[in-house]
Amino acid sequence: MRRLGELEAEIMDRLWAWQRPTTVREIVDDINEHRPVAYTTVMTVASILYNKGWLLRAKEGRAWVYSPVRSREEYTAALMEDALGTSQDRSAALTHFVEQMGPEEVSALRKALRAAGRRTRT
Repeated sequence: MRRLGELEAEIMDRLWAWQRPTTVREIVDDINEHRPVAYTTVMTVASILYNKGWLLRAKEGRAWVYSPVRSREEYTAALMEDALGTSQDRSAALTHFVEQMGPEEVSALRKALRAAGRRTRT
């Protein structure tokens, strides 16, 4: 999985944060509070994200509304899996990754491993 491009990430960030179907107009208006972007540019990128399978879309009146197919966390997990796939020694890569974690992250990882262990046993 490749990383999202800059505008793709901006669009997805808003959709993940808003957690509701959203029009291109809403996205454009929000981005334009920070930097200028054309409606047609956002519309094109939203269509690309839809065609890539990142977004669902439905007609609401005359406008399309978009919502994410995957959560931000699922996207992050897929990027992490991709990064691990570049290593010839996944165990060593994981060890280096864990060594860089703070205590709270290690605790969250332990909790996730326990939860994953329970799911695989059932």
